[in-house]
Amino acid sequence: MSEALLSHAVAAAKRARRTAGRIRRRVEQINTVPALGARTRPRPTVRPVHLSVLAGRTLNLAVPWPGSAADVTEARLVLERRGRRHSVVLEREPQPDGRLLLTATAPLRHARHDDPAAPGPRLDDGIWRLTIAALGADGQKFRHAIAAPGVPAADGPTLPSPPSATSGATFRPVRSVDGHAMLKVTGPREHAELIRFDLRWDRITVHGRLLAAGLPPGDYSVEAVRRGSGTVVAVTPTWDGDRFAFDVPLAAMTRDVRTQRMWDFQLRRGRTRIKIARRLTDVRRPKKVFRTPFRTIATEDGALLRVHAHLSAAGTFAVSCAPFTTNEETA
Repeated sequence: MSEALLSHAVAAAKRARRTAGRIRRRVEQINTVPALGARTRPRPTVRPVHLSVLAGRTLNLAVPWPGSAADVTEARLVLERRGRRHSVVLEREPQPDGRLLLTATAPLRHARHDDPAAPGPRLDDGIWRLTIAALGADGQKFRHAIAAPGVPAADGPTLPSPPSATSGATFRPVRSVDGHAMLKVTGPREHAELIRFDLRWDRITVHGRLLAAGLPPGDYSVEAVRRGSGTVVAVTPTWDGDRFAFDVPLAAMTRDVRTQRMWDFQLRRGRTRIKIARRLTDVRRPKKVFRTPFRTIATEDGALLRVHAHLSAAGTFAVSCAPFTTNEETA
């Protein structure tokens, strides 16, 4: 390699390292909350080898114990906030080098929006401190704070902290301003979650779920709204608890229309409008992942429609449709 090419390669590597450092610092700032993890009496700190919430609701923790495996007979992960406390049993996993790894895998539940019978700590909104409480073989009790792990700067295909699929709440590992690991819990907002949509030769059926509703589900109506015009077509849903289903009114949406039009779907209660969308997923770019084909659908009156039911870049459910013209049918 020539000296010119080598210098360009070295400069490019330095720029990449600087960019990665800036991104990492920015992500760390976003994940830092204005709270102190340490109490008035500082505790010894252990740094986890892994701390995450998978699929939006499963806490995973692995912490190396600073002493030997014989020093601990039992250990628990304690979650504390404003006098409330929950604990999760930590499994003891002795390592080949004689040290001890404490691990936990536990489901997380929101105190108000999850099933009361579901297992796992029930946490309300706010920031929860994470500590380890251990009991030694000699009966001595230990309390250790957990240091915040390093934050990866990679922009992968999935979100680092997606919402829980059961409640819509978000359980996000964060760091305090003094570098301790904490868990931030945020309850769901009122939302109409798209569960799935079924494509058939004569219809499209939408299945969804209403989350964090302020009123009974029956008080909500469903509408198809045409983009760019405000034209609204009423939809009649069927309700089963907080779940709803309806057929897309394709015939009404294409009546007296010659060109393709795009329609969004929403739940309405008074002046409140809630778009139907897929939010409870860890997919970062839903439009690229949840891809669907164009379909030819025949309505009850015999019309043939070219229909594309899909998700937008923001995850909202939309349908574009248009009748086939005579020239298209002949071709």
